[in-house]
Amino acid sequence: MAAQPVSRVVRRVLRAGVRSCSSGAPVTQPCPGEPVVEVPSRPRPFLREGAAPFSAFLTDSFGRRHSYLRISLTERCNLRCQYCMPEEGVPLTPKADLLTTEEILTLARLFVKEGVDKIRLTGGEPLIRPDVVDIVAQLRRLEGLRTIGITTNGINLARLLPQLQKAGLSAINISLDTLVPAKFEFIVRRKGFHKVMEGIHKAIELGYSPVKVNCVVMRGLNEDELLDFVALTEGLPLDVRFIEYMPFDGNKWNFKKMVSYKEMLDTLRQQWPELEKLPEEESSTAKAFKIPGFRGQVSFITSMSEHFCGTCNRLRITADGNLKVCLFGNSEVSLRDHLRAGASEEELLRVIGAAVGRKKRQHAGMFNISQMKNRPMILIELFLMHQDSPPALQSTFRNSLGVQVLRRRVNFSSQMVTLWKGGGVPQAPLVAHQWLGASLPQRHFSSHLDSDANPKCLSPTEPRAPAAASGPLPASDQLTHVDTEGRMAMVDVGRKPDTERVAVASAVVLLGPVAFKLIQENQLKKGDALAVAQLAGIQAAKLTSQLIPLCHPVALSHVQVRLELDHVRHAVVIQASCRARGPTGVEMEALTSAAVAALTLYDMCKAISRDIVLAEIKLVSKTGGQRGDFHRT
Repeated sequence: MAAQPVSRVVRRVLRAGVRSCSSGAPVTQPCPGEPVVEVPSRPRPFLREGAAPFSAFLTDSFGRRHSYLRISLTERCNLRCQYCMPEEGVPLTPKADLLTTEEILTLARLFVKEGVDKIRLTGGEPLIRPDVVDIVAQLRRLEGLRTIGITTNGINLARLLPQLQKAGLSAINISLDTLVPAKFEFIVRRKGFHKVMEGIHKAIELGYSPVKVNCVVMRGLNEDELLDFVALTEGLPLDVRFIEYMPFDGNKWNFKKMVSYKEMLDTLRQQWPELEKLPEEESSTAKAFKIPGFRGQVSFITSMSEHFCGTCNRLRITADGNLKVCLFGNSEVSLRDHLRAGASEEELLRVIGAAVGRKKRQHAGMFNISQMKNRPMILIELFLMHQDSPPALQSTFRNSLGVQVLRRRVNFSSQMVTLWKGGGVPQAPLVAHQWLGASLPQRHFSSHLDSDANPKCLSPTEPRAPAAASGPLPASDQLTHVDTEGRMAMVDVGRKPDTERVAVASAVVLLGPVAFKLIQENQLKKGDALAVAQLAGIQAAKLTSQLIPLCHPVALSHVQVRLELDHVRHAVVIQASCRARGPTGVEMEALTSAAVAALTLYDMCKAISRDIVLAEIKLVSKTGGQRGDFHRT
């Protein structure tokens, strides 16, 4: 059922004459036709002089002082993230029901007068609001306000940041969930990866330190990039903040998709055992860590697994003027309606105090939250969230800048630091050019590019060396997945030694001239077939044990999928390679990867022609294991 417009819900509640605060207790609300407290017809001086150091109105029943206010400037955004809104879309509030600039500043002055010393501007995307620079400049004039921050997707940041800094912006959070240009475009349905990177570069250049980078971690989408993000902090003054995936209305939250703080921390410590915890700041939501010798740091926002409700000091005002005392609470009170009804400062404070005073000790917990009705996050503030991605496109996307999972990052961070120091925007190698708008005479896609790899992927201009033949495999007198009575059985690998396993498989998709030309020119209506097939192949490798019944789950350390256009045969040649260290091989993972990539190409092109042939799905080579190596001649 489509979500009801917020304005319609507001009008219905107004007719009832009451609004609920976070506890569900009624708060008196003026109703149409009923007398209200007399308000002078002319604007009155809004704030009293000489307010108390910290207001009782902003202190809840558990003694938490709320000195941090987040204000959403807009519900709109210049990206179309497929995980940021419910599938049926989000009905935006009519402009007349949104807070005006004057109303935003009026509320900000009131909260600062009562003790708020930090305001963060959010959205939607706050930097698409035309008067955002002026709002920052007006906030800067408020006595007692120490910090003005902004959370942005970074698309407009490089262009606006010099003006914002001059106006008084003192802190920046940039939302970025991937370092892979192709995946970025898949997630947000827009180009812009290079603009976000340019914004990060500009923030560093202008002296913001640290520049906070928010990364919502979701299993199957970007958990394989944790080490890539951390590697950035070696040479850059970044605070990379890994955020546990949280449930909101419409994002189809699934516990299995959440990667917990402890799991993320374990992954980092496998790579950097020297990772050390930093002292926690008062009321901080983040658990901060630092690798000795690195310029930046890493933080974890543990809203789900280890909530920080006991020290919460945050309040939120939505773009339509509702006060939320808890991000995960579904009760709100309209400050906008009171303002427009002519409420005085004292009356507004009573409304605010009633809501804050009844704030609960903690949120309901991840499982209960997922069942609660709450706004989609786009209508609260920009804090990226995720829904289940299409199965063929969610999982381990490899970084086109060449970083491998679960082994020491060598070329990635140094490359990024060099580019940033040089004042340039980090440019992805050949594989990413298509997403960054470059025009290539031939299109090649590789999910990985090592410093010693061939940057032309499987370039037809360079002949591939024939595979060397190895000796025959030792003969087996029985099928390994069948027991002595002929029943299926999974092989017990518990006593087999762990060894380095690598397997390469290939497939060919014979498209025909019409479909081939459309793929070559990237003109398919469904989108970029090579990119989608590449990502599907990587996903398939990770899911092999779920598709092939007797395969063991394998912790892959690296997956690589390459696609080459064969002009002679009007075909796409696919090569998939997998690597892992363990007691069992990865040839099935490689074969599944190549096969699913081929099937995906068929699916992308079937509307053009059904005379498409999937051929030559085969194992090219495997190394490691007791049965020896194999190399197809």
